[in-house]
Amino acid sequence: MAKMGRELAAKGVDVISLSFGEPDFHTPEHIKEAAKKAMDDNFTYYTPVAGYPDLRKAVVEKLKNENNLDYDFNDIVVSTGAKQAIANAVLCLVNPGEEVIIPTPYWVSYSEVVKLAEGKSVFIDTMVEQEFKITPEQLEAAITPKTKLFMFSSPSNPTGSVYNKAELESLAKVFEKYPQVYILSDEIYEHINYVDRHESIAQFDSIKDRVVIINGFSKAYAMTGWRIGYTASAKELAVAFDKMQGQITSGTCSITQRAGVAAYNGGLESVLQMRDSFKKRRDLVYSLLQEIDGLKVNLPDGAFYFFPDVTSFFGKSFNGKPINDADALSLYLLEEAHVAVVGGSSFGDPKSIRISYAAAEDKLVEAVKRIKKALAQLQ
Repeated sequence: MAKMGRELAAKGVDVISLSFGEPDFHTPEHIKEAAKKAMDDNFTYYTPVAGYPDLRKAVVEKLKNENNLDYDFNDIVVSTGAKQAIANAVLCLVNPGEEVIIPTPYWVSYSEVVKLAEGKSVFIDTMVEQEFKITPEQLEAAITPKTKLFMFSSPSNPTGSVYNKAELESLAKVFEKYPQVYILSDEIYEHINYVDRHESIAQFDSIKDRVVIINGFSKAYAMTGWRIGYTASAKELAVAFDKMQGQITSGTCSITQRAGVAAYNGGLESVLQMRDSFKKRRDLVYSLLQEIDGLKVNLPDGAFYFFPDVTSFFGKSFNGKPINDADALSLYLLEEAHVAVVGGSSFGDPKSIRISYAAAEDKLVEAVKRIKKALAQLQ
């Protein structure tokens, strides 16, 4: 959708893109200055595969101070983005034929990395009525003797759903019964959370040694192009991730790592300012989406997405073109309203579309106005 939107824009069409999972803010100045200094100080050589020790120690301090989680710097492996961190974990943990449980909707790469590991994805479907969160009963019903890994994100991409402590504890009690199952907890949207402090499933000691935390700098610090993420896990897992990464990319960019140190040592002021801006946008877009007949939408507690159910528009058409699924609806909105959103089938849910509100407020108001008009034209 992003590519098609750019192609239309190149033809002079005024396209508003709500398809990107990317903050529209600039990287804070103190982080950019650290990168410039790193070049001047000749941090231009190969780095340790798992990352500079002082960056890994900064991650440890962050986990302790912000999440009350105890790790050693040897438990941290810095990667070229959180996506590589996910791939490291899945490729090291999952053997051919083993099962990986993934709640839907899910970030598009989860199931694809499972395919690379020759594993089998087992999906647990959720609905907007349950805030797109699974229950302990659903989790336990999905576990089999072949289950090796459970993958989820909180706050979630694409739904913005956030698991609270009680909900995570109820899932942890299920995992206690199945010691062969590891848990991959994708927490990259940790700081874009509008309800309370972030809760990690790694806080439960009974399962902590089986939890792999995925996190990074792209969302909280507007550092998407810098490509830096990491895992926090038991040391034996970190050793494996280090070996895997050493044969694929080796160490992450030296300049980016120095910027990462500055980000974690520079406080949360810029992070909280961005979060407050996102919350303001969320509330604005939610009020506008509620005015559109046929959309079934909830108020997400985190990230910067809405994931409305659009099934009420299926079977309708415009100028003879039928709308049979969310992908077709997304294409219609691009062609007719010149607004780029993403069909839910990419996220394992063909009933919905993903709308990003990581855009300026005036763009958001105009985009929803166009969407409303276009949907009203369907017969």
